[in-house]
Amino acid sequence: MRKTLAIIALAGSTAVTGIAMTPAAQATTQSTTTVKWGKFFSSDHKAYTFGKTWKAGGKVFTKWYGVDKVGGKKGWVWFEYYQNGDWHKFNRSFDGKVTEGWHGKGITKVYTFTCWAGKFDNCGRKYRII
Repeated sequence: MRKTLAIIALAGSTAVTGIAMTPAAQATTQSTTTVKWGKFFSSDHKAYTFGKTWKAGGKVFTKWYGVDKVGGKKGWVWFEYYQNGDWHKFNRSFDGKVTEGWHGKGITKVYTFTCWAGKFDNCGRKYRII
């Protein structure tokens, strides 16, 4: 009996909370999607990247971490993204451990991959992250 009453009370409070939220608060709550991704390795497994990507307020945000396990040569992370009808790409190098981020408006698709010892050397698979 107590469980039944607790379930009814919880269901009622959820319905009231949903009604009490303003439309702006509901839109903010529903528009944020976070995708955690990685570890994405270079083909020789000497570097990897991981991170998270999310959409909020019409923009896509990405925070990424790069790890070069060997040292002496740099790891490279590549991002390819579709924005406003065109494909774009850029890369960032890292040596040791690095944390960076980027964002853009109008982005619908994002892919990433990791290389080691050169921008185009020992590159791993390409992954879609949003």
